[in-house]
Amino acid sequence: MRYLQRLARKKVLTVEQKEATNLDRCLTVFDLIFLGIGSTLGAGLYVVIGQVGRDTAGPAVTLSFLIAAVTSVFAGLCYAEFAARIPRAGSAYVYSYVTVGEFVAFIIGWNLILEYVIGTASVARAASSYFDNLIGHKMSHFFQENMPLHVAQLSEYPDFFALAMTLVLTAEF
Repeated sequence: MRYLQRLARKKVLTVEQKEATNLDRCLTVFDLIFLGIGSTLGAGLYVVIGQVGRDTAGPAVTLSFLIAAVTSVFAGLCYAEFAARIPRAGSAYVYSYVTVGEFVAFIIGWNLILEYVIGTASVARAASSYFDNLIGHKMSHFFQENMPLHVAQLSEYPDFFALAMTLVLTAEF
């Protein structure tokens, strides 16, 4: 029982901690809208829409986007509620640590890391595919001939261009 209480403990912020921060809330509604649009419109979005529309959903892809939009509105309302309760610039990790507890914050923190890793890898893979398409599939043909991978659920060849892009972006930021 004591162990479960430890998992559910919450971070208590004093008045000074709530108000003192190096992060300013300087973004306007206009900035936040275009930040959200920019984060969803990546190289992967254009690839996924075509594949899902052709192979799986067909015209129902519009309904899928409507459901995703409603879900995004609810997520935005949740963030607004957290931001109103904690008057400090933060993220899902900080908000959950203060309001829900340490264990939930731990899960959310690792989910955020996983989201960023998968997002970066998928965008790098899509950009590599676009570049390979521009040069007439020379890169993919070279690697398929010299380093083929015959493993289910993996690419047909190792994509060193996507790896290099990911490493450059990681080192830069």
